[in-house]
Amino acid sequence: MKVRMATVNDIDLLIKVRFDYFDADNWELTVDKKNMIYSQLQQYYPEHLNKDFFAALVEDANEDIVSAAFLIISEKPANLYFPTGKTGTILNVLTYPEYRKMGYATKALNSLIDEAKNQNLSYIELSASELGKPLYQKLGFLKFEESHHEKMKLALI
Repeated sequence: MKVRMATVNDIDLLIKVRFDYFDADNWELTVDKKNMIYSQLQQYYPEHLNKDFFAALVEDANEDIVSAAFLIISEKPANLYFPTGKTGTILNVLTYPEYRKMGYATKALNSLIDEAKNQNLSYIELSASELGKPLYQKLGFLKFEESHHEKMKLALI
């Protein structure tokens, strides 16, 4: 078992892992949405990989991917909650079913946590599924509200 960070040679693999995550999370995507996402990922990964997007890939002895996790870095004006102005979001934590409970996701996440420290991030956040929550808690992630303001969003598409 080996953990490595994705390179530009892994773009197709990253796209596959992203769609595998959607399947594992039971997303129902229309053909139009799949095509839109696929097109965006083909552009996004080469442009952002190892700049403000990092992907930890866990390989088995045959160099097949058994687990993966992504880190996105955001930079904004610093404040009380993120004094370095840099924060991270973990997403797409995926371990294929036959490889679960073997520590692979932990290895991928630890690689991203190390990268986050190297990038001087103030914190890393994520949205935890019930399946992933015990792992994230074991690694030190806590439930939090960044401020006294309520989070809201406006869907544009």
